Amino acid sequence: MPEPTKKDDGQTEDSAGPEAQAPPTPEIELQVSPPEAGPVPAGNAAGSEPVVMVTPPPPSPEPVVMVITPPTDKDDEVTAATPSPPPPPAEDRHTLKKLSVELPNDSVPESAMGRKDSVWSLGDGQLPEDLDKPIETPPLSTLLIEKPEPASSISVGEDITFVAKVEAKDLLRKPTIKWFKGKWMDLASKTGKHLQLKESFDRFTKVHTFQMHIIKAKVNYAGNYRCEVTYKDKFDSCSFDLEVKEVAEAPTANVDIRSAFKRSGEGQDDGGELDFSGLLKHREPKQEEAPEVDVWDILKNARPDQYEKIAFEYGITDLRGLLKRLKKTEKVVKKSEAFAKKLEPAYQVDKGGKIRLVVDLADPTVDLKWYKNGQEIRPTPNNRKYIFEHKGTQRIMVINNCQMADDAAYSVTAGDEKCSTELFVKELPVNITKPIENVKTTVNERIELECEVTEEGAKVKWMKNGVEVPTGVRSRYRVKTEGTKHWLIIDDASRDDTGTYSLMATGGTTEAHVQVDLKPLKIFQDLQNVTVKLGQPLNLHCEIFPGNVPGRWYRNGQLIQSSDRINILHRGKNHRMDVAATTIHDAGDYTFIPEGYSQSLSAKVHIIDPPRVHLDALNAPDNTITIVAGNKLRIEVPTSGEPAPRVVWMKGERVILDSGNRVRAETFADHTSLTIDVTEREDTGNYKIVLQNEAGEDTGSVKVKVVDIPDPPDAPLVPVVGGDWCSMTWEPPHYDGGSPILGYFIERKKKQSSRWMRLNFDLIKEMTFEPKKMIEGVPYEVRIFAVNAIGVSKASEPSKAFIPLAVTSEPTMLVVDDVTDTTVTMKWRPPDTIGAAGLDGYLIEYQVEGSDEWIAANPELTEKTKYTITGLPTEGKISVRVKAINAAGESQPRTTQHSILVKEVIEPPKIRIPRHLKQTYVKKVGEAVNLVVPFMGKPRPKVSWLKDGEQIDPTQVNVRNTECDSIFFIRKAERKHSGKYEMSVQVENHVDTAVLDIQIVDLPGPPQCVKIEEVWGENVALDWSPPKDNGNAPITGYTIQKADKKTMEWYTCIEHYHRTCLTITDLVVGNEYFFRIYAENMCGLSEAATSTKDSALIQKQGLHLKSPEYIDRDFTEPPKFTQPLQNIFAIAGYNATLNCSVRANPRPKIIWMKNKIAIIDDPRYRMFSNQGVCSLEIRKPNPYDGGVYSCKAINDLGEALVECKLEVKVTLQE
Repeated sequence: MPEPTKKDDGQTEDSAGPEAQAPPTPEIELQVSPPEAGPVPAGNAAGSEPVVMVTPPPPSPEPVVMVITPPTDKDDEVTAATPSPPPPPAEDRHTLKKLSVELPNDSVPESAMGRKDSVWSLGDGQLPEDLDKPIETPPLSTLLIEKPEPASSISVGEDITFVAKVEAKDLLRKPTIKWFKGKWMDLASKTGKHLQLKESFDRFTKVHTFQMHIIKAKVNYAGNYRCEVTYKDKFDSCSFDLEVKEVAEAPTANVDIRSAFKRSGEGQDDGGELDFSGLLKHREPKQEEAPEVDVWDILKNARPDQYEKIAFEYGITDLRGLLKRLKKTEKVVKKSEAFAKKLEPAYQVDKGGKIRLVVDLADPTVDLKWYKNGQEIRPTPNNRKYIFEHKGTQRIMVINNCQMADDAAYSVTAGDEKCSTELFVKELPVNITKPIENVKTTVNERIELECEVTEEGAKVKWMKNGVEVPTGVRSRYRVKTEGTKHWLIIDDASRDDTGTYSLMATGGTTEAHVQVDLKPLKIFQDLQNVTVKLGQPLNLHCEIFPGNVPGRWYRNGQLIQSSDRINILHRGKNHRMDVAATTIHDAGDYTFIPEGYSQSLSAKVHIIDPPRVHLDALNAPDNTITIVAGNKLRIEVPTSGEPAPRVVWMKGERVILDSGNRVRAETFADHTSLTIDVTEREDTGNYKIVLQNEAGEDTGSVKVKVVDIPDPPDAPLVPVVGGDWCSMTWEPPHYDGGSPILGYFIERKKKQSSRWMRLNFDLIKEMTFEPKKMIEGVPYEVRIFAVNAIGVSKASEPSKAFIPLAVTSEPTMLVVDDVTDTTVTMKWRPPDTIGAAGLDGYLIEYQVEGSDEWIAANPELTEKTKYTITGLPTEGKISVRVKAINAAGESQPRTTQHSILVKEVIEPPKIRIPRHLKQTYVKKVGEAVNLVVPFMGKPRPKVSWLKDGEQIDPTQVNVRNTECDSIFFIRKAERKHSGKYEMSVQVENHVDTAVLDIQIVDLPGPPQCVKIEEVWGENVALDWSPPKDNGNAPITGYTIQKADKKTMEWYTCIEHYHRTCLTITDLVVGNEYFFRIYAENMCGLSEAATSTKDSALIQKQGLHLKSPEYIDRDFTEPPKFTQPLQNIFAIAGYNATLNCSVRANPRPKIIWMKNKIAIIDDPRYRMFSNQGVCSLEIRKPNPYDGGVYSCKAINDLGEALVECKLEVKVTLQE
């Protein structure tokens, strides 16, 4: 029978003897052996790994049983199965418990166990014999604020997520988290498509979130899980269970052998563990599509040693499952011709033990060869590992001192036949034969912890307080091993080495307590109190036992370090500290503390120094301090001396106390001070300082000089005042403050203001000054400041108020306004500069030609800028001048350039019609008409108005005339006011006329004869006539409305329609409609509408009405101007517009021309065309734009041309 064997790389292979060539195969049964007593193979004890035992078949075709023993629990005792137990009854065969078959760890290659995509299951990474051992973990703390649910349940193929949260408020860095399955298997190496570990951090809540996602769970994912969190010396953990439920599936007819025996790593040779759950689910063959190649037929006809090759070729990686699956087929096993008895299917031996492999030959003369993992084992004289024995027909190979390297697949060949077996070497637990003992010692001593175990070279782990002891190159701990003995050595013990030390082996743990205490301290010479003068050396010395104990020096609790000035020595028992030159800071309490001891040695050091006054720190010549009176004086003089000296301030014989109000003396640690809050002239003098202490006495002297600012000068005088300046003088102050006067500052202000303005920034040494740039008419005051070396005096009293004033400039633009036979009217403009004094009026004077006398024309001043001089001789010649008068006097006169002839001049009349009145003036009925028409002429013209050649009715139109214009006013316009009005202006025999066209418009009347011409389909044709009354304005369009006869609600169909016939479409079939029409002009819609007398019924479809034939009307026509161009007059600088209207179909092309030349792309012209109305706008024309303008309309049927004349007039300026 073929048996599984092992390769060197951990994969299984098959080998069989000659009997494997028989077609039928023995039936293989899978059962869990109960814990019953029976023979156990060598080395197989309770708690060992599962062993696969397959017995060779007897001559008769009896079923062969394969017994798989699962790992035992800590409370169960399971024994190995016998080599060939009897098969269970048929009824028991179907009542076996359903289980997931897991291979032992040694059946999976190491490369597969370390792969991330391998399938992990409960028990991976933990030896069966370790299940009973307790897991030692550090003490728990409260790191986890949220833990996974204790128990969860999902179905196969579903996903689940476990969440753990850690609060990070008190943590300086991220904690470390580990996820385990079972007790030892770390899931960090199992991440892949079925397992994902994630972590995140919330900055606001300071919480770390750790997640474990299981994707598409399988049955073998069920079990116990554990989450461990560590941070420095803190530890926390929690465990939880996961139950994976199977989903019931309908039985299938066939199972694809290649998919059933593939590993969980997606078909890779080392892709993961073998998953037999799929085989246990299907009791019957699964109905699937038959493979192209019948693998079963190939396996039946092949030798067992070819199974691996066939499995590799067809993607089958589970050889053990393949053997189990072969129970469904029948195969005849031939009896071996070379072997009377083959090797047992499997053997087990303890590590270090001996095992005998025995075969019985049918033919003793056959050559026999032994193999290990396919490599031949050759006997050598000096090799006692393998011993080969012959006993009759038996051939025996003895393997001595079995090690883990001997755990392999063995085979023996006799001729052409071969039989194989597997040898399992069990590693025995390492037990502790000699535990470590408690140790109590002192610091700086050597500590050796010794322990002895049962096996040489065994791996052990040393722990301290539950934490593994570091044994690196730089570690204080050394580990030593000799045979079965192990030592942990600490060469120089310290108090930190106190704790519980333990050694962990696979078979147990031993621990002991180590106590390290300090050695007793003896003081031979204590520290002594010392008094030292400042700058002298300081020596402190002590002597203690033991002498090899280092120590530290402290001053006032602060650690003292060695430096250039301080030398610390330690020689044997002597400890010494030397200070080269002492300072004040060296005084204090000194302490020496031996390292590792709570005792200390103390002494006091006192530094003394004679007192001294350091006046050079004042930086004052001759120690003289000058202070301005009124200021605060504080003199700080540095002092020295140890202990602090007593300080006394004196002025003459008077002692200055520290309790004085204005003058007081204060003493501090390193200086003394004299303070005068408000200095006065009496404070001038010599001040003496006296210092005393136990080391001596010292004195010093300081001179204080108090100076002041000068007194303010008297009020200044202002003798002369100009238009924007004045002249001022003053006298020096009576008291100069003890220092010469350096100069003066001058300030001024407006009398009504409180803000003074400095006039000079450089000192004025003279006692006169002329302020300038003042405002006329504003009262001012000035004042003086005296300045000496100390400062600026107070301000003097202000001067008497004065006002700068100036006459105005001469009047401007003096011209003649009118001349008669006896009068001359003059007009002018005010002066450019009037000044602050204002303008009281004007004085007009004239001089007759031939005389030198100027005669005042007005006895009193006039405020107007126009004056008529009367009583002049006719045809005489005069000269005129005008003066402006104010409080400061008369200004310079303005005189006419030429003589004026006293004689009246006639000016022909001229009407200046406004631009908007040159065209028809349109107003609506009821609106007011207010027209102003200016004109010119002298003497005053006579104005008359005519309407249609007749005098206007004063009751209808109001006319008011002035010297320069005529106002035409109608309060409420009516249509009868429409017409052409003629205005005449006459001066003697000169006449000028103008015609105004006024049009009063109103709403139009309703259209006439509205009728329904035709009704067809959903369309109605309407026809009507224009209204009789168009409202004195052209009809601009029509508004057509419809109403359903049922509701009579009117709806607008179309607005602003220009023609008098219309077809209305999209009417509702079956409805009956009425129609009405409004007329529209520039004033709006007519008040009433004309409705159709009859209604239009929109008949339903299906009625066939023969429509009469109509001859289509030809609407095409050549261009025709309905409104020609009009000759117009334009004023230069004002835009002018030419308008005309044309009718044509199709739409014509419009061309504007000037003097027969087409106007193209000229920015001074703008052309518009809308609904047949053509316009040409001329922007700001000049006389050169005058000429003949023409508009030509052209289409396919012909062309038309209209012309007009444009005249541009230039207005004359005065």
